[in-house]
Amino acid sequence: MPPKPAAARQAASRKTAKPKLAAKPAVVPALPPSLPGQVVLVLQGGGALGAYQGGVYQALHEAGIEPDWVIGTSIGAINAALIAGNPPAQRLAHLQAFWRGVEQGNPFVPALPDPLGLAQSWANLTTVLRGIPGFFTPRATTLQGSQSRVGVEAASYYSTQPLHQTLTQLVDFDYLATSKTRLTVGAVHVQGGQMRYFDSRDERLEVAHVVASGALPPVFAAVRIHGEPYWDGGIYSNTPIEAVMDDKPRRDALIFAVDVWQPNGPEPQSINEVLARQKDIQYASRADSHIERQQQIHRLRHIIRELHRQMPAAQQTDTAIKALAAWGCKSTMQVVRLQVPRIEGEDQTKDIDFSSAGIHQRWQAGYQHTQAVLARAPWQEAADPMEGVVVHSA
Repeated sequence: MPPKPAAARQAASRKTAKPKLAAKPAVVPALPPSLPGQVVLVLQGGGALGAYQGGVYQALHEAGIEPDWVIGTSIGAINAALIAGNPPAQRLAHLQAFWRGVEQGNPFVPALPDPLGLAQSWANLTTVLRGIPGFFTPRATTLQGSQSRVGVEAASYYSTQPLHQTLTQLVDFDYLATSKTRLTVGAVHVQGGQMRYFDSRDERLEVAHVVASGALPPVFAAVRIHGEPYWDGGIYSNTPIEAVMDDKPRRDALIFAVDVWQPNGPEPQSINEVLARQKDIQYASRADSHIERQQQIHRLRHIIRELHRQMPAAQQTDTAIKALAAWGCKSTMQVVRLQVPRIEGEDQTKDIDFSSAGIHQRWQAGYQHTQAVLARAPWQEAADPMEGVVVHSA
């Protein structure tokens, strides 16, 4: 993508300089005295639930903590690009500009009681019928019927061309190409079914990579990258934390894992509650088991290193022993898990709840949760030296 003219960048900056979604605190949390390694922000996919991630970033930003690496899938990839694809001074404004742009208003007065959920229903209906300006719009070819062979790039209910335009305005991909902040987005190869992580450390990322990560079928169509079609990474693995755990070389890290789906929940009592619970389970994407498995693996790596250290010096230099010892490591990853709360009355449509109230509630929740965990700084607590992955629940 060619560089943006200076005038266009200045105009975009002025356009985004609006009041923040969350009020700035009277006292900004002080930067923790030490951070244990690189700071990584891992963002799940979840549509409108991604507003929670915006609040998380705002709290980190105000505390002076900027991520070294941002990894996202679907809406998490969009938020990740808005963060990594801008200089630190512009990140929050551009993130807020995106979320203000996708808010759905309604004709009901917010102060009035709404026991039937009419405001929420109106906002959801508006989203389904009209789409969201700057994000997606209904695709005319759907009128031809679901059997119409329109091609993989048009076989969807909505077009994401508006999202292409929005991200082109709000993300500086030229800056990203030379930035120290690393961006990784996950997408699934349509034909092969494999997860692919596109990483700015290894290649130049463009708007297509981000849009592909959020191309959830059949709502959104596949996006071609290097001639190959890709869909939303969330249909394969919606929690991309494994990309951090499997990264090479392994490094000490403070990982803020921001989850927007509920892995645990009450027993559902109605069809609507069943649908909501099913979606939570599906898109929570086995995050707990992923982390537990990585804890086992990294504990074994620490044990291997310790066994090698305990061996006589003469044996440590043996070629075969050194090859086996290479499986060990001393890196420690501190994982801070931040979980979006349930909002009263939400159901299986919560991921399309782009209402002003829904966005503001979730943004504020992420902001407050992160402020609380920064005040605690649990990563400073003593940990078992044999544990390579230490998990802290917010």
